[in-house]
Amino acid sequence: MNWRGKPLVSHEVVVNLIAATTTTKGLKVRAQLDPRPYPTKAKISKADMQRVNLQPHTFHGEWNYTIGLSKN
Repeated sequence: MNWRGKPLVSHEVVVNLIAATTTTKGLKVRAQLDPRPYPTKAKISKADMQRVNLQPHTFHGEWNYTIGLSKN
């Protein structure tokens, strides 16, 4: 796998690429590796997912989206 043509050969490379992300509107990303284990296959209820208020983008909305304000 790669990110913008750079091979993802280690966690350090991935974290550094994420941390270098910026936007034209001034967003700057800070990132650091969290080596703790996390549970896999967690189940999220449909009700919980609906409360997240994902707003899909026109281009590949299944990957690109904005998280809006809560619907509650």
